Amino acid sequence: MQHPEPQAYQAPPELVRALGRVAVFMGGDSAEREVSLKSGKAVLSALVSAGVDAFAVDVRGCLLKTAENPNFDRVFIALHGRGGEDGTLQAILSQAGIPYTGSEMLASALAMDKLRTKYVFEGCGLPTPRFRTMAAADEAEQIVAVLRPPLSVKPSREGSSIGIRKVSNAAELAEAYKQAEALDTLVLVEEWIEGPEFTVSLLQDQALPAIGLSTDHVFYDYDAKYLADDTHYRIPCGLAPEDELRLQQLALDAFRVVGCRTWGRVDIMQDEDGQFWLLEVNTVPGMTDHSLVPMAAKAAGISFEELVVRILRDTLEDADA
Repeated sequence: MQHPEPQAYQAPPELVRALGRVAVFMGGDSAEREVSLKSGKAVLSALVSAGVDAFAVDVRGCLLKTAENPNFDRVFIALHGRGGEDGTLQAILSQAGIPYTGSEMLASALAMDKLRTKYVFEGCGLPTPRFRTMAAADEAEQIVAVLRPPLSVKPSREGSSIGIRKVSNAAELAEAYKQAEALDTLVLVEEWIEGPEFTVSLLQDQALPAIGLSTDHVFYDYDAKYLADDTHYRIPCGLAPEDELRLQQLALDAFRVVGCRTWGRVDIMQDEDGQFWLLEVNTVPGMTDHSLVPMAAKAAGISFEELVVRILRDTLEDADA
């Protein structure tokens, strides 16, 4: 289904004045650096097109330097992965009194850690696949005896599906653990949900239209997200209206219990019985030409320019400015 192109957007002059000079932080030193550069450039272009005084900052090395003698009034964070999405940068900017987009330090740190996010989901009674932590390759037999293969093996604190592997037995699990442990000492193993995958983008405490995902890959991995042209995105997502509402409400519940604010994305699986299962919360989702938040916003009639300005607008102390 084709959605009409949202109308061109220009930020009101009074809002532009209130926002002042905006630094778009991008790049960073994480495994997601290249994706972050693409996101940052897209955000910068959209802000400038909307009339906002914005410029790029490629963040490398010591994050403390980002808050030293700033020549900007606020920050649009387009940094993915560790350093930019895990609460570290948020803590530095908060301490320096510099407004920034997205979730605050605690929610950012929690959402970046898939394992601890699942503890929160469990504690709040939200559905998430059964899971275990894995601390050594020789635990594979024990874990396979408790969880039902196939299983998903994940570095707990990486994004963009980096390091994730699907395994079917203890030998594959032990091998996948070694690969994941090279990326993160905290490794998560969870039961694989067979069925359609959905993602719900959140904007200012509202759920945007859900997107159904399908790919010829084993799952929606890094290549399917950012490189492949054969990934299929369904908007409408293919669910009955009442089921999409249920899906959106689950995403909102997940977003709220983690403590997130302004914008983000929640990834969810549906099993063969129609049950939804929460996978994770993303507090700085991708903003590239393959990215899902701009796609969902467009389906809701929100242009990319309006989307980034609305995200940035929430950095103002007075949201009515």
